[in-house]
Amino acid sequence: MSEMKHPVLEKSKIIKATIISLLVGALLLVIAVLPAEFGMDPTGAGELLGFSKLYVPEEAETNSLGVIAANTSTPIIKLEKAGSGPTVERPKEADNPPPTTQLSLQEDETKVIVPAGKGIEFKINMLKHGKMKYEWTTKNGEILYFDFHGEVKQEKEVKEVYFESYTIANSNNMVGTFFAPYEGKHGWFFRNTSDEDVEVNLRLKGQYAL
Repeated sequence: MSEMKHPVLEKSKIIKATIISLLVGALLLVIAVLPAEFGMDPTGAGELLGFSKLYVPEEAETNSLGVIAANTSTPIIKLEKAGSGPTVERPKEADNPPPTTQLSLQEDETKVIVPAGKGIEFKINMLKHGKMKYEWTTKNGEILYFDFHGEVKQEKEVKEVYFESYTIANSNNMVGTFFAPYEGKHGWFFRNTSDEDVEVNLRLKGQYAL
């Protein structure tokens, strides 16, 4: 059996390979690891190559639920808050049939200022079975209490208007579609508990009248 001869690397080649490996490792550390893991980008290459976008500060991780954490003192919204109280009867007009022709389709964008420490309503008129898409967002991400609800259009004026709540929550943004269950006014009540005014950008598209 012939003997196998293993190649013997020269000492200079081993040293050269080690140095190259160290240089490549250092280069990866500076260009990729530091920007992505520690947010440090001494050469600017991390941002250029996109590694900086991978960095998530510890504060951002712990505060990813910051909106919720900052509002842990917000009272829990109970079922009893939805709609009129038990003493207000649902009017017969709510059961009227839908019209044969709906309101014309339109699209609007408007701003609503909710004063500091106060509440304000924004409503539109819709016919029964009218359709609408909506979106609202606070300008700087402020959290507002809101009640998205509708009031039945009644033939006679009453002391207590019957209304139904579709959504009640605390948020800085809401998007959805709406199918009017009856003719009347539908929209949002916003309440601002902060000490500064809050601007709400509202977009609407559908069968309604301002």
